[in-house]
Amino acid sequence: MQQGWLAHADFMNALAAEGFIVVGGPLGGTEDTLLIVRSEGEAEIRQRFSQDPWGVDMLTIARLAPWLLLLGEARLAGGDRN
Repeated sequence: MQQGWLAHADFMNALAAEGFIVVGGPLGGTEDTLLIVRSEGEAEIRQRFSQDPWGVDMLTIARLAPWLLLLGEARLAGGDRN
């Protein structure tokens, strides 16, 4: 297990529990992780993730891009799953 893993996992789980992280997980065949977050913008994202116990050595932001959700919003919100 990587050093600081439990503190990092607790931090990320807390962000998910409060709704900042909507969904996330590793990208197959890579060392990258995709996180979909709900935020006011880039500054908030950088500020929130800067608090990660892993720090910048382990958690780096490779790319930020706005996303306009057009399909499946109800499913993502926990509503209709049909």
